[in-house]
Amino acid sequence: MNSVESILKKHPRAGRDALIPILQEVQENQGFISREAVVRVSKHLNLPATKIYGVATFYNQFRFQSKGKYHLMVCRGTACHVKGSGRVLEMAQKALKLKPGQTSRDRLFSLEVVACMGACGLSPVVNVNGEFHAKVTPQKLAKIIQECREMESKNGH
Repeated sequence: MNSVESILKKHPRAGRDALIPILQEVQENQGFISREAVVRVSKHLNLPATKIYGVATFYNQFRFQSKGKYHLMVCRGTACHVKGSGRVLEMAQKALKLKPGQTSRDRLFSLEVVACMGACGLSPVVNVNGEFHAKVTPQKLAKIIQECREMESKNGH
């Protein structure tokens, strides 16, 4: 929790207007916003924890679970939507048994939906740990997920 304390020390006498920058720093530092961090920020800003959760859940940039080893981002921007990213997302949810914003119990996979990745000419696009996959179909995504699982079994997990 020291990291949250050090972030809060950079914001002495902070008010409600500092909430989003503080949450961004906490997430950047920890990878997500923990329950403990919400409580600590709540006390520091003298705001109810429910208000902090309300703000953090309004913006889809904030996560309440850490990312999985394989973090899949499915683009749902207009071009990707028109080219079938809805079916790709449905397949990802079924294959991983996750909803967007969730991480698998084994911490292997996490799923995120993004508004646009700026790779519209390659639509539909899926990003796995920073690597872009172009013209993704549900079948192609199933193969990508299978490759991730195979890599884990080779590594003895």
